[in-house]
Amino acid sequence: MAPRDIDRIDRKIMDLLQQDARITNQALADRVALSPSACLRRVRDLEERGFITGYHAQIAVDRIRNVLIVMAQISFERHALTDFGAFDTCMAGMPEIVESCRVSGLYDYMLRAVVNDMQDWKRLMAVMLNGGFGVEKIVSHFLMDEMKAFSGYQLTSNPVTATRKPARPGEAAQPHVSHARPAAQ
Repeated sequence: MAPRDIDRIDRKIMDLLQQDARITNQALADRVALSPSACLRRVRDLEERGFITGYHAQIAVDRIRNVLIVMAQISFERHALTDFGAFDTCMAGMPEIVESCRVSGLYDYMLRAVVNDMQDWKRLMAVMLNGGFGVEKIVSHFLMDEMKAFSGYQLTSNPVTATRKPARPGEAAQPHVSHARPAAQ
């Protein structure tokens, strides 16, 4: 899809849905100044055309069970599309691999894996290294703290940004929504 297929209202709809996918259609329509039926038509159209690809809850898995979160850089011996395709298929079938991205630069892939422990990670590395994909090297990084999790893309030139007020000891941080306006020039 060409960016010109998306107008200012579509971008605002997607921006608001990134911030709160549970927003009601009525509230969304109010925020973008459309009737509820026109707003719903636009959302459905954005879904059908593949601009909105899904709705997800962000889960703090480390609060549910003990996990080891691994960020891995994968290098291949050669750059054959057949190797990449077989590797992609293998990664798609591994529930422990929660993200897999082919990248440019020193490494060919960046992976995010969520495993129970180091033994699980070693098992996955053995599959990658010995699976006949042409994997040459795996560099593993273990997540200590996530300072800023992915929360969506900037879609509008005047994004609504959410910041957190600092919490006092023993108090949870409170979200604060600001409607930043660009400075007059």
